[in-house]
Amino acid sequence: MEIPLISSLFKPKSHDGGWLAVSLGAHGVYLAKIGLAGAMPSVVRCEYHEMGALSSQALEKLCREAGVGNHDCTTLLAPGEYQMILVEAPNVPADELKTAVRWKIKDGLNYHIDDATVDVLQIPAGKYGSNRAQSVYAIAAQNSDIRKRIALFENAKIRLDVIDVPEMAQRNIAALFEQDDRALALLAFDDNGGLLTLTAGGELFLSRRIEISTGQLQDADESLRAQYRDRVGLELQRSLDYFDRQYNHLSVSRVLVSAPGEAGLVDFLASAVDIKVEKLDLSQVMDIGAVPALADAEFAVHALPALGAALRQESRAP
Repeated sequence: MEIPLISSLFKPKSHDGGWLAVSLGAHGVYLAKIGLAGAMPSVVRCEYHEMGALSSQALEKLCREAGVGNHDCTTLLAPGEYQMILVEAPNVPADELKTAVRWKIKDGLNYHIDDATVDVLQIPAGKYGSNRAQSVYAIAAQNSDIRKRIALFENAKIRLDVIDVPEMAQRNIAALFEQDDRALALLAFDDNGGLLTLTAGGELFLSRRIEISTGQLQDADESLRAQYRDRVGLELQRSLDYFDRQYNHLSVSRVLVSAPGEAGLVDFLASAVDIKVEKLDLSQVMDIGAVPALADAEFAVHALPALGAALRQESRAP
C-alpha cells in the first residue's frame, strides 16, 4: 500500500487559510498556526499542552478544548520514525525517479522495501550545483508507522492533510533568515537531539542529525557539557567543510543556533568555526506579539518544529 509522506494525503486543494501544525512530543502536544498575509509571517497561536499517554481520545479532547476546529492540519514524524538517505540521483526520467530511488535504498533499510513509504527530495543543481553528480534525499518510513499516525488523527476526528518531517519544517524557518545567493546553516536542538540544515533559496541542500539533546547540553556536570559542545563543534565543522566541497560557489552567510541556554554554545561555536554564529531570534522574521510565550527562549526552542511545520507553503513543498 502506497501512502504519501511529505505530500498531500488526500485530494489536492487550496490551503489559503494556512496550516495548523500538530506536533507530538514525548509528554505533550504543540499546536501552531501562522498567518502569511502580512509583511512578515504572524504567529496566530503557538501553545504546548501536556498529555499523558498519547491516544486518539486524549488528542480529540485536547483539540476540542483548544478550539482547533476544522483546520487543514499537518504533523511531523519523530526522528525514529523515518530515515533520510542521501543517494546519487539515478539517470532516469522524472516519472521513474521514485521507483529507481526505492531500489537504490532497499539495502539501507532495516525492513523490507515493500513495507516502506518512500518520497524523494531533489537537491537543487543549477547555479549552486556541485562538480559531482547530482544527489537526492530519499525519505523512507515504514508503512505501519504512517498508518498508525493516520489512524491516530482519524480516530481523534482531526482532518490530517500532510505528514511532514522535521527537516522540511526547519527549512521553512531557515528560509525566513536567508540572504540572496548565500546559504544559511541552522542548528536546532530539542529533546530528540540536534538537527543541522543548510539551505539556500528556500531549498534544503544538506541535513545532519547530531545525537545530543537539550538535556545533555544542560547537564549539571560542566565536564560533560564541555564534551557535548566539543562534539557539536566537530560535527558542525565537518558539515560546513563537506558543504563547501560540494557547493564551493555558494558561501554560508552565518550559523543560527536554537538551543536552551544557548549563549555558551553560541560563543563556543563562534570560536570553533570561521563563520559568524548567532542566536536564533524569531522576532526578527515573525510577528510573535500574539504569543508572548515565544519570548521565552526555552519555549521557543521546543516550539520551533511546530512553527516550521505551520509555515509550509504548497509552492515550495516537495
